[in-house]
Amino acid sequence: MSTSNQELARWVEDVAGLTQPDRIHWCDGSEAEDRQLIEAMLASGELEELNQDTHPNCYLHRSNPADVARVEHLTFVCTDEEEEAGPNNHWMAPDEARRKMRELFEGCMKGRTLYVVPYCMGPVDSPLSRCGVEITDSPYVVINMKRMTRMGRDALARIEQEGSFVRGLHSTGELDPERRFIMHFPQDLEIMSYGSGYGGNALLGKKCHALRIASHQARHEGWLAEHMLIVGIQNPQGETRYIAAAFPSACGKTNLAMLIPPEEYKGWKIWTVGDDIAWLHPREDGRLWAINPEAGYFGVVPGTSPKTNPNAYEMIQRDTLFTNVAVTKDNQPWWEGSPDGEPAVDWQGRPHDPANGPAAHPNSRFTVSARQNPSWSEVAEDPRGVPISAIVFGGRRKDTMPLVLQARDWDHGVLLGAGMASETTAAATGKKGVVRRDPMAMKPFCGYNFADYFGHWLDIGDKLEHPPEIFHVNWFQRGEDGGFIWPGFSENLRVLEWMLERAHGDAGAVETPAGLLPQQTELNTEGLDLSTTELEDLLSIDPAAWDQEMEAIGEFFAQFGGRIPDRLQKEFDRVRRALSDGEAVTASAR
Repeated sequence: MSTSNQELARWVEDVAGLTQPDRIHWCDGSEAEDRQLIEAMLASGELEELNQDTHPNCYLHRSNPADVARVEHLTFVCTDEEEEAGPNNHWMAPDEARRKMRELFEGCMKGRTLYVVPYCMGPVDSPLSRCGVEITDSPYVVINMKRMTRMGRDALARIEQEGSFVRGLHSTGELDPERRFIMHFPQDLEIMSYGSGYGGNALLGKKCHALRIASHQARHEGWLAEHMLIVGIQNPQGETRYIAAAFPSACGKTNLAMLIPPEEYKGWKIWTVGDDIAWLHPREDGRLWAINPEAGYFGVVPGTSPKTNPNAYEMIQRDTLFTNVAVTKDNQPWWEGSPDGEPAVDWQGRPHDPANGPAAHPNSRFTVSARQNPSWSEVAEDPRGVPISAIVFGGRRKDTMPLVLQARDWDHGVLLGAGMASETTAAATGKKGVVRRDPMAMKPFCGYNFADYFGHWLDIGDKLEHPPEIFHVNWFQRGEDGGFIWPGFSENLRVLEWMLERAHGDAGAVETPAGLLPQQTELNTEGLDLSTTELEDLLSIDPAAWDQEMEAIGEFFAQFGGRIPDRLQKEFDRVRRALSDGEAVTASAR
């Protein structure tokens, strides 16, 4: 297999000359190729076979212990001007970055195979999709890309027809943390990643292409590339409406995307279109339409169980790649939150000892085809995408943010997204539990200056005659005892129901200085063990706490100087004035 695209052929030849691999393999995406790679990795020890009776076609990969998460401090956006990258990104001049990476890549594939991986992000026949090619020396990357993208012959055929593609060059190198960089060149649609085998740093179709590079493409082409799930909610009348929701990693995105309705919601169904990334396009009907550019899930395993996420738990019982989980005596995968079994060997391959910490790494992962999800929706392959009724922002906050808040209009919604904050999790290196600003859950992923990104959001709203309603949620508010007040998981459908009713004018709300809250009578709490006080805590706004929140948002905006859009600044000032004039408001108010 080779290519008729001369630009691609020359690039592969140039990279081979630089990296000096023993052989070159053009990936066709076939099942036979996938099987051959898995067999070779089993023979080399890169993969371990799990219990094939209980978990057929499931395998375990163990990362280098120093290579288990995204390395944001080593991830750079390389634009001509530093201001283009913005203070939200680490910046390096393109010429300097290319010199540094060329030195690292020189001869790095000696003794290895260079894999050429053509892929399509989104349905291959969709005009909303975009293609790329990843060159890598990691068979682990290849078998993950097989499950995460539309990879192989069909993608290559589209590249040859269109002539354009995103270039991604990756090598695991020596897995030396001191020789590890992920460089993005948005203006050239190019990615270079060296020294890591971890998915977020090595699967270049995912965060690198589908968010950092695609956000740059979207800015210039008039759409949005977002860190969002897409889910369809079908009511008992058979109507299905779609929402797109942005949450930082490990904050419940996969659980929400695969939600199973609670017992009180007979006749309701949830359809998963995507669990992590959405590409949103204004269409001629004045609405916003979305596709999921991915074809699989690269999900966080710990906490996944029949109770928290039955669909996810069911789909990873077969045909799944596990990374950095523990195993039981009979070689079944195990992680914190597993419903049964005990760990015998931890994620580093050592006999399990609680003194060494969790048996499975907190950021351990599963990779699986989306089609295995019992709630997978066939519209995920629809080239037109799906129309979005509501956009949801959310983070992990123990206080301040209510259970759900609706924006007054699009500009206010952009402010809610731009000021979004969340407590950090194990998906990124660094301390956990620290509150940081994470606008639209895109802090690690926006490929250009956040101030310009906020302006682009405002511009997209201007193109929409029928824009989605925008909301903010917080499933993680804690009570005086330190426990979560809201039960979460399947019960989150109660909040989604109110959102969709609001989006279609069928539910009431209470206006507060910060936004619109559900009236207590409008939110279905039947069967929930919530006191009146707890419900008021969930559905209330404290102007003093919000004044502090707005002050923190103002400090965050200040780092962008005069680049913050005037419209966004005016909306910020409006909310600040309203809060200074207001009093505490709860959903019981009339």
